[in-house]
Amino acid sequence: MGKIKSFFSDVMSEMRKTSWPKSKELTKYTTVVIATVVVMAIFFVLTDLGISSLFRWFLDL
Repeated sequence: MGKIKSFFSDVMSEMRKTSWPKSKELTKYTTVVIATVVVMAIFFVLTDLGISSLFRWFLDL
């Protein structure tokens, strides 16, 4: 039980040393991540549709 208590004590010590982003930075980072995910999702959807239509065209020959 002492090792678990020591572990959580060390975790709390390290968390206090961590530099947390301010609210504006966090909002900016979140916006960048969401925009990147949306762009990549659109890219993969278009790529998938293109490959699917190529396969359908090839199989119809």
